Amino acid sequence: MFYLPTLMSVLEVLSITVPVLLTVAFITIAERKTMASMQRRLGPNSVGWYGLLQAFADALKLLLKEYISPTQANMALFFLGPIITLIFSLLGYAVIPFGIGLMLLDYNLGILYILAVSSLSTYGILLAGWSANSKYAFLGSLRSTAQLISYELILSSAILLVVLLAGSLDITVIIEAQRGIWYIVPLFPIFIIFFIGSIAETNRAPFDLAEAESELVSGFMTEHSAVIFVFFFLAEYASIVLICILNSILFLGGYLLDFNFYIYPYIYIVQFIDFDGYINLTNYEGNFNIINLGNSSPILENIVSALVIGFKTCVMIFVFIWARASFPRIRYDQLMSYCWTVLLPIVVAFITFIPCLLYNLDIMPCNIPLF
Repeated sequence: MFYLPTLMSVLEVLSITVPVLLTVAFITIAERKTMASMQRRLGPNSVGWYGLLQAFADALKLLLKEYISPTQANMALFFLGPIITLIFSLLGYAVIPFGIGLMLLDYNLGILYILAVSSLSTYGILLAGWSANSKYAFLGSLRSTAQLISYELILSSAILLVVLLAGSLDITVIIEAQRGIWYIVPLFPIFIIFFIGSIAETNRAPFDLAEAESELVSGFMTEHSAVIFVFFFLAEYASIVLICILNSILFLGGYLLDFNFYIYPYIYIVQFIDFDGYINLTNYEGNFNIINLGNSSPILENIVSALVIGFKTCVMIFVFIWARASFPRIRYDQLMSYCWTVLLPIVVAFITFIPCLLYNLDIMPCNIPLF
């Protein structure tokens, strides 16, 4: 009985970690198939049905590969860098609510926790690039560190505006505050800026200057191969999934499914309200038809909530892939000047304007915890 709480904690962690790693595997397939379709190619289609097992074949190849280490590298830090990057990429999922109360860690400072954890993954990249004793890896780690620190300021500033509207750092409170309207509507320019910063924060094209193959071979992971390269690969795509979940939580309502759906030609508005088991069908003549679906169980509510946030995350991941296939890579000085001279002044202007607007309209949020 003494080991039961420990066993339950391990099972809870595995219930989050294993689906995330499987999602990463299938996202790589989705990216290759989507980019192949956009570039008029076939993409992977031989391993498994429709190429669905290609990621597992690639993982098996990397795991069975012979590992070659640089002779002049600092071996302890050389191995520690990818491990740190992967661990801190996965720690952010602990506070993500996949439904009402459906999370690993119910922490009232969840946004602050995600910002702290995501910033610590920079150390893994810096250690891996420096310890390899390679000019390409060192330049890639310096670029990546400067890029992550710069665009992290943009992300935290954009999140500050969402926190101002919600009045809380609790992720569940931020989601529930969007039952009236998703924050993408009043904060659409901030959403665009946050999305651009998300692409730069995850080292994705067109902001993948840290891994520029034409300049730095493969950036900070040039000397890494076999198993420890898998750590970097998993960390990158796990960060992409996490930042897309964060986009959907902050601006797209998270697990909420409150919306008005117009069905033509029946002229009906279907409104889902809090999963209370009722669907209200209202036509323009003012007639009301209430259909009772029965008392929905919490399990059904959690399944629906998880599917909703999963669908929104998939849409954001598709836009990530779309951006990679559409835009060319920019120069590094353009990347940094765009952050400091374009995005940062716009975000600072919004940080000044929105609180003034909320104060003048007397709609400043005030969330008082109930004990």
